Amino acid sequence: MTAFKTSASPFRSDNTASNMCGFTLMNNQVGAVIANVLSRLDNVDVAHLPSMIRVDGHGRFDVLYADLDEEAGEEEGWFDAAELEENMSTHYGRMVHLDDRTIMFANPEDAAEHLDFDLKPVE
Repeated sequence: MTAFKTSASPFRSDNTASNMCGFTLMNNQVGAVIANVLSRLDNVDVAHLPSMIRVDGHGRFDVLYADLDEEAGEEEGWFDAAELEENMSTHYGRMVHLDDRTIMFANPEDAAEHLDFDLKPVE
């Protein structure tokens, strides 16, 4: 009898923490502006796909609205959380919207102070 060797499935389950967070964007003009700005961050990987743009960050990254205003050549205040949400189709990790930025966290504990989590052990 001959033994067959199989390769590992790329779709296998892995329950270990990835320390990753991110989102997918529409592949349009605004999505391209967001991707251009975020691609300059050392801990963010951007993949341009035919119908979407994938943004994956390690640990935490901030989407600074002022940087996006400047990149787009728009007036201050043009970009905000609503503009990001309109161009984003899905996200993973914890997302926190502030007045001047959106913060993406890979670990919920890191976002605790922004989300009013009580990290004390339950007895």
